Amino acid sequence: MAEIDNLEYFIKFPSPNFNYNQNGEHDFVFVVNEDKIPVILLFGWAGCQDKYLAKYSQIYEEKGLITLRYTAPIKCMFLRRYQMITIGEKLVKLLYDLNFDNHPIIVHCFSNGGAFLYQNFSLALQKSPKELPIKGVIFDSAPGRRRVLSLFRAISAIIGGNFFYNFTISWLMTMFLSMIWLYEVISNSIYPRQSYQSNPLENLKNEKNRWPQCFIYSKNDVLIPHQDIEYFLGYRKNLGIDVTAVCYEKSLHVKHLAENRDSYVKTVYKFINRCLNGNN
Repeated sequence: MAEIDNLEYFIKFPSPNFNYNQNGEHDFVFVVNEDKIPVILLFGWAGCQDKYLAKYSQIYEEKGLITLRYTAPIKCMFLRRYQMITIGEKLVKLLYDLNFDNHPIIVHCFSNGGAFLYQNFSLALQKSPKELPIKGVIFDSAPGRRRVLSLFRAISAIIGGNFFYNFTISWLMTMFLSMIWLYEVISNSIYPRQSYQSNPLENLKNEKNRWPQCFIYSKNDVLIPHQDIEYFLGYRKNLGIDVTAVCYEKSLHVKHLAENRDSYVKTVYKFINRCLNGNN
């Protein structure tokens, strides 16, 4: 783990003697420049514990890629959303500080929390005086429309505990945050704020960046319906973006790796290989 200006992240480099020709768990080999090893940024879902995000970074680490994991604080995702702008800027600065500006970079974000972070990261990239070599982005279970029921379910999953405590606290927080949403919608319609955005689906569908995008989602996701993701990816595809999509039938929200491991890993490996080789 490392910390820069209160930005906590987890990073892992391949061992000096790593053999890039080894197959590992899956028969797939990346052809990489060992002086410019690809970097995978993993943006966790709201309330994600790093031990769970680490299970995703492991599939990249076993292929010798550099991984950097970060999940924005819950208070920034739900209450102090304006601080996400600063977090996005700090992440961009961090990549320069780590001398990753010459490494191919791919973002892997999870749920609306990860998509919200990616949204502000993307905005920070646009303001940066120097370009970062972003090659693609993977959306896992995202993005989705803002719904009160989905918000309630997300908060309930984060809080945990016994039913009555969970239901009461989750309901109160949902009502409070819904009022904030309503205020944002009304105030932004009167005084539009280009630099402050908190609706990933609507704000990212016209994102200026044109790198390839991969969507992994499920028809059994009760937090973000597959129709939301299919609307978004269809919109992006109509803009000429290279879109890859895999839709599972039964896996739950951000559980696609655990329930479809072989297919999931092959999907991300194939997508990354295309991004690295420019076969878009």
